[in-house]
Amino acid sequence: MNLAIAGETPEKPLGTDHEPFSIEASLARTSDSYICQSCGAVYGKWQGRCDDCGEWNTIAAEAVETGPPGSLGAAKAAKGKALEFTTLKGTAEFEPRLFTGNAEFDRACGGGLVPGSALLIGGDPGVGKSTLLLQIAAGLASGGAKVAYISGEEATAQIRLRAQRLGLSDAPVALAAATALRDILATLKAERPDVVIIDSIQTLWSDALPAAPGTVTQVRACVQELIRLAKGSGSVMLLVGHVTKDGQIAGPRVVEHMVDAVLYFESEQGRAFRLLRAVKNRFGAAHEIGVFEMTGMGLREVANPSELFLSESGVPAPGASVFAGVEGTRPVLVEIQALVSPTTFAAPRRAVVGWDSARLSMLLAVLDARCGLDFGRHDVFLNVAGGLRIIEPAADLAAAAALLSSLFDRALPKHFVFFGEAALSGAVRPVTQADARLKEARKLGFKGAVAPGGADDKGLEIVNAETLGDLLDWVRRIEP
Repeated sequence: MNLAIAGETPEKPLGTDHEPFSIEASLARTSDSYICQSCGAVYGKWQGRCDDCGEWNTIAAEAVETGPPGSLGAAKAAKGKALEFTTLKGTAEFEPRLFTGNAEFDRACGGGLVPGSALLIGGDPGVGKSTLLLQIAAGLASGGAKVAYISGEEATAQIRLRAQRLGLSDAPVALAAATALRDILATLKAERPDVVIIDSIQTLWSDALPAAPGTVTQVRACVQELIRLAKGSGSVMLLVGHVTKDGQIAGPRVVEHMVDAVLYFESEQGRAFRLLRAVKNRFGAAHEIGVFEMTGMGLREVANPSELFLSESGVPAPGASVFAGVEGTRPVLVEIQALVSPTTFAAPRRAVVGWDSARLSMLLAVLDARCGLDFGRHDVFLNVAGGLRIIEPAADLAAAAALLSSLFDRALPKHFVFFGEAALSGAVRPVTQADARLKEARKLGFKGAVAPGGADDKGLEIVNAETLGDLLDWVRRIEP
C-alpha cells in the first residue's frame, strides 16, 4: 500500500515515467576543467597562479567530456584489433633527406628534412620565423619539391608582398590562408605535398572541440592530427609555435614531445644576427645551431660564426678570453668578457649575459675557496660577445681566465684559447671533442691553448691546467 501525505506528490519509482537508470549514463557527463594555457596543468577549480609554471592569470575553464572509469568514450563499443609484434632484426628503408638549399637550416635539422617528420619552430615575435620559412619554402619548391604554405595569421596578399620584397615571387609555392583544421586536412590529403608549412599552430581550430583557438585542448588536438597525417603520407610538417615571455613555446609541453624536432629561433635585442638552435632532434645532433644575419633581402647565412663572435680589436685587453666551444657538432670560438671592480655596496653585484648566473656563482666560490681570492668585495660582470648563449660547462676555464685577467689587470695572450670544466675541488676536468676545438683554433690562426691535462696538438702551444691554481699561476706570470 502506497501512503501519501495530503498536498504532496508521491515519489515515482525508477523506470516508470523516467528513462531507465544507468550508472554509466550518470557518470558520463560534460564537466569543466581548469587548464593552464602556458604549461597545460589541470586543476579542479580556478586559481590565479599556476603551481607548476608559476604564471599568473593563465588558467582558463575548458569543457571536457568525462566518462566512467575505464571507458573509451565514443569508441568504447568498438572492439580492439590485436597487435602484430616484430623483432629488432631486419632492414629499414630510409628515404633520402630533402635539402632546402639553406646550409645553416639543414645543419640545424641534422642534414636536411626527413620525409614523414614533424618539426616545431618557435621564436620571439618579429625574430624572422615567417621570413625564414618563406625562404625555405621557396628553396624547396625551386628544387622540385611540392610545397604547401598555409598561414593562419596573414592574408595571402601580405605573404605575396614579403615574397616580392625577398625576390621569391617566381617560386612555385602553393599558398593558402586558412585556420579550420578539417578543411586543411581534406586539402592536404587530396594534394599530397612533400612539405607543409603551418604558420602558426595557435591559430588552428577543430570544430570537434568546444574550446577556443589557441587553448591547450585545441593546440594538442590539432598538432596530433597533423602529425598523424605526416606519418601516414610521408610529408614533412613544419609547424610554427608562439612563445611565452620566458621564451618557451606557448601551449602544452606535450607538443614538444610529440614532434620529431624542436627548433628555437633566437635573437639578442639590438643585434642583426639570428641563431636557430635545435633543442631536440630525433634525426640529428641536439644543440646544433645555424647562424643567420637579418638583412633587407631576408636572412643571410653566416658560414663561419667564429669570426662573428670574436672581437675585431687587435689590441689585447684585460678581462677578455677566447672560449673554444662546441655547438652540436660544430666547433665555435667565442669571446668571453669579464669586469671585476671593487664594490661600493654591502652586497656585491653579479651580472651575466649569455651564461648561466648560477654557474658564475659556483665558479667564484671555487676561486675563493681553492685559490685564496676574495671576490666577495668586488662587483663581477660577465658577458658573452656576439649574443651567443653558452650552455656547456666547458666554458668554466675560459670564464675563470677572464675573471683573473680583469682582477689582476693583465691582458691574456691574444692567440690563446681556453676550455675546460671546473670541479668544486678546484680541479679542471677534461671535456669532449678536444681535438675538434683545437683544430678550429688552429684553423683561425691561434697559436696556443690552455686546456685540461691530456689535450695535445702539434700545431699549437698547449698549456695543461690540471687545477684552477695552475691557471692562476700562469696568469700571474703574464707581464702587465
